[in-house]
Amino acid sequence: MDGVEEAEILQANVPLKRCPRLSVAVPASIVSDIPHLREKTSKIGFVGRALAAFRVDEVVVFSDTQGQSRSRDVELVAALLSYLETPQYLRKHLFRIQPELSFGGILPPLRTPHHPIENRERDLAIGEIREGTVVSRSGNNVLVDVGVERPILIPVANVSMNSRVTVKILDKGGQFVGQLVSPDSVDSYWGYKVTVADKTLGWMLKERAFGLVIATSRLGEPFMNMADKIRSEWIKTKSVLVAFGAPSKGLHEILRQENLDLADVTDFVVNTVPNQATETVRTEEALYATLSVLNVFMPS
Repeated sequence: MDGVEEAEILQANVPLKRCPRLSVAVPASIVSDIPHLREKTSKIGFVGRALAAFRVDEVVVFSDTQGQSRSRDVELVAALLSYLETPQYLRKHLFRIQPELSFGGILPPLRTPHHPIENRERDLAIGEIREGTVVSRSGNNVLVDVGVERPILIPVANVSMNSRVTVKILDKGGQFVGQLVSPDSVDSYWGYKVTVADKTLGWMLKERAFGLVIATSRLGEPFMNMADKIRSEWIKTKSVLVAFGAPSKGLHEILRQENLDLADVTDFVVNTVPNQATETVRTEEALYATLSVLNVFMPS
């Protein structure tokens, strides 16, 4: 078996990207009711695992609180989700020491296709794709750390030092050579992007940047009553946003702060945990419940 055949087998056994593109919006106050950073970190690890398990392409962190804690919570959630999404062998290059990551070691591994465990060059296949970081430059070439014994040579000059890149392996002979590729060109699921919303949730929804917007709420229509209608819209769009409320207030209350009605700025308001026996469903619990339902009932 040659290297190309090996790479094809590897690619055949990995999950494909979603179509349409799936984004979720989560409030920064998801960690506001937890006093200690260790427990905050653990909760975000739980969230990140849900995003990866259900092949979410983007997580949008929006602020839903006022005051000094507003920016702190946004920065914390975004930093932890970004750190978790980054392959472990690249974290030392891409993240400086910062208080938000003090307990980063307890975050669970994602084990997604872009988080490989192989750390020896001999175990890599020709045609395999890895995430890497530019560590040095020589003339019109750059050297990229892809998590093995030696960096890979990429014949390109216009790449910034210490930037994260996606690399396809071309040769493992005397010269370890690869080429840059776009993450969008990778067929398999390649992690989630972390976006910090620079506007309120209501403003973002009114902009209609997503083809289909689904809001989750205990006051919404039971999902099974809406499944056929959602599926009909799902297959016609290129991008879906699923929005979640906060521990202290749901999406209705969050949008009411902007004098908006949730139904006016979303396509569907659904309850994915009907007949709940608990007074509230936590954001991370709603995340797993909702993404599980969508994973079963929606084309992907």
